[in-house]
Amino acid sequence: MICERYDTVVVPFPFADIPILKRRPVVVLSGEHFNAANNATIVAMITTAKASSWPSDVTLGDLEAANLSVPCLVRWRLTTVPNDLILRQLGSLGPADRLACEREFANLSR
Repeated sequence: MICERYDTVVVPFPFADIPILKRRPVVVLSGEHFNAANNATIVAMITTAKASSWPSDVTLGDLEAANLSVPCLVRWRLTTVPNDLILRQLGSLGPADRLACEREFANLSR
């Protein structure tokens, strides 16, 4: 599946500290051209983060656009996923959430 930037999708997400993959929602960070040309997509974790928080977390305000059923946030835990491992599309981030992610992503390089 070729996705567009800011789509929300479900993938088996890898964890560094445990040897399993967990199906979870993510937000697509790479653009459609990159995703098609490389047969892979760069994504960031979407989580409820009930047990932890990172200073760079971005709380999502438009859960309906993203097609998420519970309060969530974008966590800048990134991975590159082969396109054939994208299980399904959920929705996409709303305009305010996109802007919030852009702002926080810009702060990561400081």
